[in-house]
Amino acid sequence: MTGSGRRVLALSGGVGGARLAKGLADVLPAGALTVAVNVADDFVHLGLAISPDLDTVMYTLADVVNAETGWGRKDESWTFMAALEQLGGECWFRLGDADLAVHVERTRRLALGEKLGAITASFCRRLGVTSEVLPVSDDKVATMVATPEGELAFQDYFVRYRCEPETLGFRFLGAEAARLNPRLLAALDDPALDVVVIGPSNPFVSIGPMLAIPGLSDGLMRCRAPVIAVSPIIGGRAVKGPAAKMMRERGIEPSPLAIAGEYGSLLDGLVIDEIDRAEAERIRGPRIRVTETLMRGENERRRLAQDVLAFAAELPR
Repeated sequence: MTGSGRRVLALSGGVGGARLAKGLADVLPAGALTVAVNVADDFVHLGLAISPDLDTVMYTLADVVNAETGWGRKDESWTFMAALEQLGGECWFRLGDADLAVHVERTRRLALGEKLGAITASFCRRLGVTSEVLPVSDDKVATMVATPEGELAFQDYFVRYRCEPETLGFRFLGAEAARLNPRLLAALDDPALDVVVIGPSNPFVSIGPMLAIPGLSDGLMRCRAPVIAVSPIIGGRAVKGPAAKMMRERGIEPSPLAIAGEYGSLLDGLVIDEIDRAEAERIRGPRIRVTETLMRGENERRRLAQDVLAFAAELPR
């Protein structure tokens, strides 16, 4: 546990990162956690500005997420989608009725010139989220997936085609010109920062586009706090999402060793699952903590968060 007035910064994309962020929020004092979130999954659908990773983090921290899927809202209804389908509209990306309200209001406020970060902060306050949730940038960044059939926008690859195409590589449109959220830069330079936690998110399409924005990698290297990643690979598989599939298709063995290789010198520590204990001896560079990393529910989220914070306290600053 961090002391009074201390800070924790988490980098998140997708369900795994959101769940660890929730665990951290539950064991830290209110307001001690800042979560910087991937925006390269964002896209416009049915004329609406959709921010899947931001919404997953926001819903998870607000305790309104669908616990079964890890995304979307619990107790959701689908009247809008049923009516849209009857009219022949595009239904491959499903928007629940309560979820739809977020996208409509976000789109309205963006059209008025409000920044994505300010809109997200407003939504979080109204949903009772006490942690700071930041889009990594207010600028547009888009993940493109190279496949044998051509390049696909990420949501087409991930949702429309259910991750079935072979992945050959990734491109992050707009990343080089994007500016980091100034509040993220301030968090990295805050002398009260105790640890940066890279959640168990896909290193290629969740954390990768964040690191592609100029200044984040340098900020992580510069900050005085240890940087710890939690491996999204357990026993050669990803708990959710296509990370392991992407690795195999690119000739990489899915393992914590591969995760350490992806992040390289950014890491001071890497948390891996008990099932991968033998992997620890193969990993050079970051210190290794072996624990149970699968987050089935609230207790597991809290325990993993406490393990990560305890690990951070052992690492040199």
